[in-house]
Amino acid sequence: MPQQANTDITVGIVAGEMSGDQLGAGLIRALKSRWPDARFIGIGGPAMMDAGCDSLFPIDRLSVMGIFAVLGRLRELLNIRKTLKRCFLEQKIDVFIGIDSPDFNLPLEGFLKQRGIKTVHYVSPTVWAWRQKRVFKIRRDVDLMLTLLPFEADFYRRFDVPVRFVGHPFATDIDPDIDHERAKRFWDFAPVDKVVAVMPGSRGGELKYMGPLFLETMRLVYIMCPQVRFIVPLASAQRRQQFEQQMSQYDVDLPVQMVDGHAREAMAAADYVLATSGTVTLEAMLLKRPMVVAFRWGAITHAILSPLVKNKYIALPNLLADEEIAPEFLQEKATPEALARELYSLMQNKERCRTMQARFDDIHHQLNLNASTQAAAAVAELLEENVGGWRAGAGSPG
Repeated sequence: MPQQANTDITVGIVAGEMSGDQLGAGLIRALKSRWPDARFIGIGGPAMMDAGCDSLFPIDRLSVMGIFAVLGRLRELLNIRKTLKRCFLEQKIDVFIGIDSPDFNLPLEGFLKQRGIKTVHYVSPTVWAWRQKRVFKIRRDVDLMLTLLPFEADFYRRFDVPVRFVGHPFATDIDPDIDHERAKRFWDFAPVDKVVAVMPGSRGGELKYMGPLFLETMRLVYIMCPQVRFIVPLASAQRRQQFEQQMSQYDVDLPVQMVDGHAREAMAAADYVLATSGTVTLEAMLLKRPMVVAFRWGAITHAILSPLVKNKYIALPNLLADEEIAPEFLQEKATPEALARELYSLMQNKERCRTMQARFDDIHHQLNLNASTQAAAAVAELLEENVGGWRAGAGSPG
């Protein structure tokens, strides 16, 4: 589509996580290459604001995990959504893009679609894995679903949901031939060090459960392999303080290097990764790092949600391959002993690591489609159908 420099376009856009902030920034830049004068308003983090988004609330106000955490913040979240509704109608946005955060964004998309605004959801919720009946609400409330993973698009097509697989931006951002030894030297590791990047989660709720589990795993691995060195990137000062408090309860002096942020650089330097299930496992896969994956949540949350889970795997590399490439452990199976044994097994089996890395490389190429450009093209096609079509009849925020 040719660039339309004078087109007056206003885009509502909301990201609720730092991973969504990066996706949103790439999409904003790609859309601005088509419409340099386009305006972007909503909620974003530093990357989206740098790209040109006017953020009405701090992004961390939407970042909550777990049923009880959401209940504790419910009034605030509802007030934020009400303010956004009013703002989007007053500003007469042409399209709304909700990035991930489905529990917050999908109801907002439904409200806006009822008022004639085109709606896009970028990053599929795990509807293919659990609570699958949500797909009918998505079909009603979303004009276009943009998926990062191919199996997600296949799922939506079965239910006649308009969908576009755009690839994953990480696959474009991460060099498939990254210099591992150079990255290792950057963090002052010796060539003989067996470096494990430990990724206990970016949110407080994750770290509450994963921090102690991973620290005990680290202790056991250190006993089995004194040459091991650990690097632990923490997402924020709060998470670092939380992890340091957890670590202070251990008598053993573990060889740990904690860093603020720089998760990708830390994993690039590692020989192995111990990861909490989530987007970080995709990054580790694209960096070709052999990994062990685990996840735990609270017992009550697990009892409520586990019957609703439909998929066989929790780690994204395994979901993409539809087989267990990376060993994974969920809930009661995620014990320090099991994780330590698996990590040590990887350290002793170079052929197994090479096989895992070869599979990771294959998936990397499948996902490398330049996602931001693909997503912007899909949004532009949708928007061409509707620019200006709703403005005369927009309703009240209710």
